[in-house]
Amino acid sequence: MKILFVCSGNSVFGVSPITKNQGNSINKSDDVVYYFPIIGKGVLNYIKNIFLLKKHLLINKYDIVHAHYSSSAFVAALANAKPLVVSLMGSDVQGSYLSKLAIKFLYKLYCKNIIVKSTKMLNSLGFKNISVIPNGVNLEIFYSMNKRDCQKQLGWDYNKKHILFAANPLRPEKNFRLAKQAFSILNNGNIVLHSLNDVSPKQMPLWMNSADVVLLVSLWEGSPNVIKEAMACNRPIVSTDVGDIRWLLNGMQGCCITSYDPEDVAKSLKISLEFSENKGQTKGREKIIELGLDSKTIAKRIMSLYKSVLIFNEKKCP
Repeated sequence: MKILFVCSGNSVFGVSPITKNQGNSINKSDDVVYYFPIIGKGVLNYIKNIFLLKKHLLINKYDIVHAHYSSSAFVAALANAKPLVVSLMGSDVQGSYLSKLAIKFLYKLYCKNIIVKSTKMLNSLGFKNISVIPNGVNLEIFYSMNKRDCQKQLGWDYNKKHILFAANPLRPEKNFRLAKQAFSILNNGNIVLHSLNDVSPKQMPLWMNSADVVLLVSLWEGSPNVIKEAMACNRPIVSTDVGDIRWLLNGMQGCCITSYDPEDVAKSLKISLEFSENKGQTKGREKIIELGLDSKTIAKRIMSLYKSVLIFNEKKCP
């Protein structure tokens, strides 16, 4: 099966590592994923890419076109890409008026071919007949390593405790301000707060394994991959109750779900830091496997959806 991923190519790494990971997991079967990256931002640029994609599809034939996320899906739909599967992320649901309008348009045309990342997203949209398939985590890349060795490679002081704010602090929805407030309450001079800003995908396992606690205080999420990656590395986690966090962390010792009160975040961080010092590791990796959130299992679910779309199209157009 030939699959085309239509997606943004505007990150510092080109195609998003999360999208790339999904493509790589599908490529491990007999199927092949190709990419149509949308370069540039703004409405006019996306309109230009409608015509570029249309031209591309006249020359190249694919069994499935899979658009990530709403803006790319809008381009794919207007380029008449068929059969089209659409993935939405948390920011699509909480996005601009144009984004929400695009989602309604896509739902009317492709209601059986839409993927959301969590049940909370599904309930928020109020749509029926769409699939909940979170992104998977590559367990061959994310696994538990020796914390001190990883800290040494990154040049972190292993005599101090390290909190990893698992997001780019420049993104407002990631709520770095709250993380700093909690850190100022907690810090006794022996704790360091790090953040993920243009960290290369190859270094991400090092950053995860170097952290005593991974922190996420976003205002919204779909199914945050950084949390699943932290779980795969058996790291203690503190997070606000966004996306599918409660489902992911349910029953996990060393992990805390916090409110948006800086005092509560600081208290939760203290609990998880103490767990990290005394116990070292969580059982997050076991939980990922138990929930079927490894890349291979998720790839099988996506391929199953592709096949159902193709079967539906064959019946519709004999």
